[in-house]
Amino acid sequence: MSFSAASTTPAADKGNGASISAVHHDIITAHILTRLNGQTLAAVACASSELRAFSTEGKLWRDISTAMWPSTTDTRVNDLISTFPAGHRSFFSDSFPLLDYSPSQFALSPSSRTAELISAVDIFYKGQLIFSKVQESETESGWFLCSPFRVDLLDPKETFPTPIRHVGEGQKSLKHLEENLSLSWIVIDPTRKRAANLSSRRPVTVQQHWLTGEIQLRFTTILAGEKKGEYVQCGTVVTCKGTEGGELHVREVSMHVEAMEENHLNGRESLVILQRAIEGGKRRKEINGKARLEEYLEMKRERRKRNERREKAFDMICLAAGVTIFMAFWSFVLFR
Repeated sequence: MSFSAASTTPAADKGNGASISAVHHDIITAHILTRLNGQTLAAVACASSELRAFSTEGKLWRDISTAMWPSTTDTRVNDLISTFPAGHRSFFSDSFPLLDYSPSQFALSPSSRTAELISAVDIFYKGQLIFSKVQESETESGWFLCSPFRVDLLDPKETFPTPIRHVGEGQKSLKHLEENLSLSWIVIDPTRKRAANLSSRRPVTVQQHWLTGEIQLRFTTILAGEKKGEYVQCGTVVTCKGTEGGELHVREVSMHVEAMEENHLNGRESLVILQRAIEGGKRRKEINGKARLEEYLEMKRERRKRNERREKAFDMICLAAGVTIFMAFWSFVLFR
């Protein structure tokens, strides 16, 4: 259902059309707006002041958020979202678009130090929820700050079954998972009342281990590093293993932050990057995750080539200096 801009003009009130304000509040909110998704509801809110007033009701956005991300029904998360500037509407605005890089020179707001980050994670297969979990990660201990940053949602020996069955062998099965499995990993900063979706939504790579047969799906978001011109890879890994009955069980769901040198960043470094991305990162409705990853890998290759050229030049300088010193020494010895 669409609304004409003319329906809200004075001329419409004089008999040329019906104003939206003439429609009963309950009809609009209970029978029209509840049928819209988040994107459409946000667009409707821009059509007129009356529709904006109707579409800002908290229950509408809460229902949209919980339908899109079932993990937000968790009591702690739901209560936290209610403290956002505009409640669930602010949360949707933060979390629905995907992060597309982020300004490396963005200054964090002068608020108190974040004591924890909260991950709200949902995995879907063919649009149906198969896994949902909320994980709290403290960010103040020495262990967190100095150890490689990693969030694991499953214990080492824990697995969960899925309705996914093998559909063919080899590449056909991998392609099926790439097309039908999606993941949302929303990180919430309770101190700043902000959130961001750190998943590429669809896998950027799907690979099967040649020996164990385990299938690893990677979801990646590229973020700006601490220094200008540097980028990091925020990677989420979902590892599946087949059973004798043909079903796939998930045994790993984890996230880490990796620098261009392929080393995992520690908690202190990762926290700064994630907070800057959550608060100041650019967001887009749709992002080609594979294209972004390829751009990142190309930057890594160029960086590696520059380092190799620099190291080769340094080696040549050292060699030349060594030869010069050697010749000078023997010249001094022979012609003393």
